[in-house]
Amino acid sequence: MTTSASTATPARLLPGDPRIETWRGFLHAHARLLRRMDEELQAAHGLSMAEYDALIQLAGAPGRRLRMSALADKVLLSRSGITRLVDRLVADGMVERSACTTDARGAEAILTAAGLDRLREASRTHLDGVQRYFLGAMTDDEVASMGHSLDRIAETLDERVDPSDPVCTAALEG
Repeated sequence: MTTSASTATPARLLPGDPRIETWRGFLHAHARLLRRMDEELQAAHGLSMAEYDALIQLAGAPGRRLRMSALADKVLLSRSGITRLVDRLVADGMVERSACTTDARGAEAILTAAGLDRLREASRTHLDGVQRYFLGAMTDDEVASMGHSLDRIAETLDERVDPSDPVCTAALEG
């Protein structure tokens, strides 16, 4: 009889456990997938996956702007890492940096029209890669199962928005 992951008491994972191969397979597939998609975005559009991800996050945010700390959390970079990435996007005219009008300590990254155009150009390459390398490798049932599994993992990690990092709402109203 099997029990669901949410009700089972997990057995302690030991180095020889065959389930560790699933973890290693995930890490290997993730690294190769990101490397391949990064190479294609770089070759076709001069954008890294991290830059593309930052542009996507900004495009989907209210007013196409996010506090730097929120952007760092969304693209899984450190504060210093997001600063360097945004510096490159600013230099290329794809993003502007602005002081937060409701909190003088904060700064925001704002997607420019040029950044939105570049994102639109690169999105076809990105979406083709998602289809070719990720979705195309699985059946529809496997995609649904993986989606469910990844949602459960994310829920377990219980990522929450930091309430000490408010959105600069006044900037959106003005």
